[in-house]
Amino acid sequence: MCARRFLLVVFWMILIFVAGAFGIYQFGSAILARSATPAGHYAAPPPRSGPDYGKGASWLARPGLAGDQSTWLPGGMTAPPGEKRAAVFYIHPTTYLQSDRWNARADEPGQAAINDALFVRSQASAFNGVGEIWAPRYRQAAFGAFLLKSDDATKALDLAYGDVLAAFDRFLDDQPKGRPIILAGHSQGSLHLSRLLVDRRAVLKGRIVAAYVVGWPLSVSADLPATGLAPCAGPDETGCVLSWMSFAEPANPSIILENWVGTEGHGGKRAQTDLLCVNPLTGTTNGVATVDKNPGTLVPTADFATATLLPGAVGARCDEGLLKIGGTIPPLGPFVLPGNNYHAYDYALFWGAIRADAARRVAAWH
Repeated sequence: MCARRFLLVVFWMILIFVAGAFGIYQFGSAILARSATPAGHYAAPPPRSGPDYGKGASWLARPGLAGDQSTWLPGGMTAPPGEKRAAVFYIHPTTYLQSDRWNARADEPGQAAINDALFVRSQASAFNGVGEIWAPRYRQAAFGAFLLKSDDATKALDLAYGDVLAAFDRFLDDQPKGRPIILAGHSQGSLHLSRLLVDRRAVLKGRIVAAYVVGWPLSVSADLPATGLAPCAGPDETGCVLSWMSFAEPANPSIILENWVGTEGHGGKRAQTDLLCVNPLTGTTNGVATVDKNPGTLVPTADFATATLLPGAVGARCDEGLLKIGGTIPPLGPFVLPGNNYHAYDYALFWGAIRADAARRVAAWH
């Protein structure tokens, strides 16, 4: 029991650091940057030294993998019967918090490996009712890579993305022709996913059920056209993108938007008026959902292995590109960022709704 409680504490502590990697970057604090930015300059690894995605050890989750956390379910839930009709590719967020190098190892030992598995358990598991989940280990950019704009940081992110792309290509090779695909990520994982949607646009055409690009800002006009995908406008639409960033009222997104607005997207300059928000409770860009529309918020207990879903607690609406949450928000943890930013809980708040959304879209695709 003590070990499980320790893991629960670690899990929620890591969430705030992951969220902070993006939030603190927007603050632009020189003191924080100096303390967390990796020492020295980025050094490229030897050629062909990346993960071998033909081996199970290079994956956190994939069919048949021992100890696969993506099959986890909250207490009281059982796996639905029937065939897993889709394939899911999930990219976890930042978990490497050290400052000794710019990128984590793909086989990072110790706590980082535990944290990666915990994210697969708490986020990717929302999709295990509709498909087999593949989640790669990758040489993620370290926490400090998000604290400044530099050539070193860019190279660290590019290395991480190169691993994700190689993993995705292997994932795609293993899928039967015509099998529908769900793509999902969070924070750093969503940043890489947004690039992947552009670079693999041709091979994904006609196969995407939906892409859940969560916890990272996307521009409707500057980012999405390059992917060939549109925002999800209906709850049973396929071949579309869902994205949201969760805020409670009064929301203050300035720490995010001040340094995002005006940056170069995949096809133009980004603007706040173009920020994409799809409400996971309605599956649309303009839906308002009261608390009764939320089938379950993932609430941690003293033993995360028996965490349960709390239905009817949190409502949400899209407003000026942000997902504004309301209702009676349960005690998820003390890790809300400045501006009432619930980045750490983007999946937990809507775990049941994400699960139902994926099921609807897979059924519609078929």
